[in-house]
Amino acid sequence: MSPFIARPEHGVVWITGASSGIGRALALRLAEEGYKVAVTARSHEKLLALQAEASGLAGSIVVLDGDVTDVADMEHTVAAIEYQHGPVALAVLNAGIYLPARGEDLNHEVFERSFAVNLRGVVNCLVPAVRHMRARGYGQVALVSSVAGYGGLPGGAAYGASKAALINMAESLNFELDRMGIHIQLITPGYVDTPLTAQNKFEMPDIVSAQQAADAIAAGLKTPAFEISFPKGLVYRAKLLKLLPYSLYFRALRYFLGSGRKRRSVGPRITAHPAE
Repeated sequence: MSPFIARPEHGVVWITGASSGIGRALALRLAEEGYKVAVTARSHEKLLALQAEASGLAGSIVVLDGDVTDVADMEHTVAAIEYQHGPVALAVLNAGIYLPARGEDLNHEVFERSFAVNLRGVVNCLVPAVRHMRARGYGQVALVSSVAGYGGLPGGAAYGASKAALINMAESLNFELDRMGIHIQLITPGYVDTPLTAQNKFEMPDIVSAQQAADAIAAGLKTPAFEISFPKGLVYRAKLLKLLPYSLYFRALRYFLGSGRKRRSVGPRITAHPAE
């Protein structure tokens, strides 16, 4: 049986972390295609501006304030979408943060905050969404991870670990969700030009615009593919690097990053979040 692919007539698309970056661009892209898009974030004013921008499009955007780190809030959010706007046919769990975590300055807060948003925040949304989809016998879910989840990188002990967990989560759930008629996908972007990456003071390899990212994701969501990854060159290089034995993997990273004296200053260059 072919995987379920959500179309406008199937129900609502729910996008978390939609106030800026990829989430915002994707919401507009799908609204252009005629979807009703429910957007969630903690910035109410930015969501209202997004809704206003979509007023002339074929579809529509509806605003629901919400904090993905709050279990009860996400339960209520999914229930509100289902009751007021229609079934959640597609959930794009995009909300995330990047906080550097380096060996010389390890602290609990960085890990707790990273995992609270990037990992537990996804679970808080995934559980109620899947429950409703399972009851109907169909649905589509996309988890936004990152190429940083493919392998350990300097500065990425918290961020990379959370995104690697999403990769494993999606792979594992694919077996059971497929049998329930729920199509799960994994989105692994490289560098995307967003307000977050705009803070970087270095050249980011193969960077794409938020609109290009949204176009790639929108196209991928309409296919049976498990992974939606871009830009392809960066993704292939990251995957090939991870195939190396650890001795060569660490040696290759040290080569690309420079000497040990420089490693501290270049860490954020490859770990700043490309997706939000």
